[in-house]
Amino acid sequence: MVNTISYPDAPDLAADDYIVIGLATCFIKEEGEVHQVDVIEPIPSASLESLFKGLPTSYKSAVATTLGKVFDGETAHKPPELDNSAQIVSDFGERAFAAARTYKRKEEAQSLIALGKTYSEFEYSIEKKRVLNAQRVVNKDDNVKQHSHTHKVL
Repeated sequence: MVNTISYPDAPDLAADDYIVIGLATCFIKEEGEVHQVDVIEPIPSASLESLFKGLPTSYKSAVATTLGKVFDGETAHKPPELDNSAQIVSDFGERAFAAARTYKRKEEAQSLIALGKTYSEFEYSIEKKRVLNAQRVVNKDDNVKQHSHTHKVL
């Protein structure tokens, strides 16, 4: 049975389109201190393929599901297979639609985690902290110094 629900922000997607949602450990920097938080976010196909090659990641687990199980109309819901105390990332909708498109384009990535299954054998590591609200401050010292002859015709 094909579900015909369509999404206003993504008319090319349907409720039965495959998507992988991950539970990741991230960090938030507030007033000079770093706090650990668990977040639920979509994982695009290229990232999932990299994770299956054994790269260290902040993902604890991931569940393969459909857009219809994650979205009720325009409202996002946490997959029941993942930790309910984790928070959904702020731009979840946009990222979920983008991730679902990657699985439509590269269907062989759907075989990594079977629909409805949860995978938690990732190479979990938080050695390199993933800070969600990190701000990059650019200053004059960041400019690349060029040789004096770079822009001259010799």
